[in-house]
Amino acid sequence: MTIKIGDRLPEGTLTEFIETETEGCSLGPNAFKVSDLVKGKKIALFALPGAFTPTCSAKHVPGYIAAAAQFKAKGVDEIWCLSVNDAFVMGAWGREQKATGVVRMLADGSAALTKALGMEFDLTAKGMGIRSQRYSMLVEDGVVKQLNLEEPGKFEVSNAETLLGQI
Repeated sequence: MTIKIGDRLPEGTLTEFIETETEGCSLGPNAFKVSDLVKGKKIALFALPGAFTPTCSAKHVPGYIAAAAQFKAKGVDEIWCLSVNDAFVMGAWGREQKATGVVRMLADGSAALTKALGMEFDLTAKGMGIRSQRYSMLVEDGVVKQLNLEEPGKFEVSNAETLLGQI
């Protein structure tokens, strides 16, 4: 079953590569419960098939980085990029995209959350295994308020501009 507007995000764990050690977060991959991450927050979440892939690197992530101040002005607490990659890859991609401190690059390494959302996409035939479909959503206190799911191979409705216009 695919998640829809009005649904609560399912339980799950995401990992994030932490660049700077702080109280409660060690350097390197850190695991976070989704329910803890979303509690009391408005989050602009976008998901994509893979780190370092052409559309994702050239358009999807840069669009959200460029629009970060506009999202903040509309009350968005955090912007998340979610991908079925490991935290090391997402951390390296975030550094390459200059996303650190702007967009949280969250890894769903085993696609567990992606599958729980009903957003998995089988790219085994292309050598990439199970990945995430391309989509964006606005989440408030764990509840989906907006959802924009792309058709396979498209990049038309999950961009930053579309989600900004829905807030």
